[in-house]
Amino acid sequence: MLTRRQCLLAPALMACRRRRPSAFPGYALVAGPESRAISVVDLRTFSLARQIRLPAPPGPLLAHPTRPVAWALAPDSGLLCELDLDQLRPARQLAVARSAVSMRLAGDTLWVLCRDPSQLVAVSLEHFRRLARISLTPDPLDFDLAPYVPWAAVSHASTGTVSFVDLEARRSLPPVDFGRRAATVRFRSDGRLLLVANADQPALTILEVPTAALVVHLPLAIHPRHFCFKADGGQLFLTGPGADVVVIVYPYRTEVAETILAGRAPAAMAVSTNPEYLLVASPQNGDVNIVEIETRHLVAAANVGEGVGALAVTPDNQFALALNQRAGALAVIRIPTTVRRRLRLAPLFTVVPVGPRPASLAIAQL
Repeated sequence: MLTRRQCLLAPALMACRRRRPSAFPGYALVAGPESRAISVVDLRTFSLARQIRLPAPPGPLLAHPTRPVAWALAPDSGLLCELDLDQLRPARQLAVARSAVSMRLAGDTLWVLCRDPSQLVAVSLEHFRRLARISLTPDPLDFDLAPYVPWAAVSHASTGTVSFVDLEARRSLPPVDFGRRAATVRFRSDGRLLLVANADQPALTILEVPTAALVVHLPLAIHPRHFCFKADGGQLFLTGPGADVVVIVYPYRTEVAETILAGRAPAAMAVSTNPEYLLVASPQNGDVNIVEIETRHLVAAANVGEGVGALAVTPDNQFALALNQRAGALAVIRIPTTVRRRLRLAPLFTVVPVGPRPASLAIAQL
C-alpha cells in the first residue's frame, strides 16, 4: 500500500530526476462507487481537477474518442449518466433498466447490456433516449460488438451459453450451447470469429460468426479472466488464475503462440503502441510489469502499491495509469523512462489521490 509519505514525495522526487515531459491534453476519469462520484484528474497538470457527484454509485466508464463527453453506468440502478468534460459537470441522465452490466460505443449509438430486464438497449447520443430494446436470454454476463458487421455477442451466466444478436434486425438468435460454459466474449478484429473464455476450464473457445460453428477449443495454462488485444488485433493476451503467466494467442491463426512469465498473479493489462509494450498488473505485490511485445522480455517493473487494478495508456503513449484500489490513488508511470536495459525498477512519475476504492478508469482526450 502507498504510504502518505510516498504520495506526498513522489511528484517532487520524480521532478528532480528528469525534465518535465510534455503534458497530455486530457483527463483520467476514475469511478468511485463509495463516494458516488467521478474523480477527474487533469493530465496536463497531474492533479485532481474535480469530483463530479452522481445520484448513484458509478461502475463502467466510457469516453468519446473525439468529443469532450463521457458516460458512467450505475449497474445497481441501471442509470446512464453523461458527463460534460468542458464544464466538468453531470449532463444528461437516462434510466435504461432496473440493473445493468456494461456498455459499448458504436458510432453515435451507445449499447447497454441490461440484467433486469434482460435486454440490449440502444441509446441515441444525439437525443439521449432509447432507440431500441432487444430481448435476451436471462442472466447476461458479458457482451461485445463486432467491428465492421452489425452483430453483438452475449454470454449468459446461468446457462453458460452464447447468443448472437442481429443489431440491424433488432433480434437475438437462439442461445448456443458449445459444450463449455461461456464467460468473457470478444470478437476478432475483423468480426468474423468470436473468442470465448471458458468459465470452468482453462481454455479459450473460438466460434464462427454468426453460425456459432465451433472452430477450436484451445487449452490454456490459466483460466482466462482478463483480455487485452495488441493494437492491430493480431495478438490476444490473457491472464487469470492457474499460473503466474500471460498466454499469447494468435486470433488469425487460431492458435496459442506462447506462454510467458509476467510477475505474480498477473491480472489487468494494457498496451502501448510506440514503443510496443504490454503492461501487466500484479495486485498481490503491487507491481506493474512492462513486457516488450516483440521480444517477450520483461524490461521493467514499477511498484504502485498492493491492490493495483485497472490500467490505461494515454493515446500519445507517454504515460501509463494504474489504479491503486487500496490506497485510493492513481499512479502515473512515464513510459519513455522504461528504456531497454537490465531488469530494474521503473520510477513513478507521480501519484494522485482519487478517493476510496476506485473501481474503473477511462482516458478522455480533449
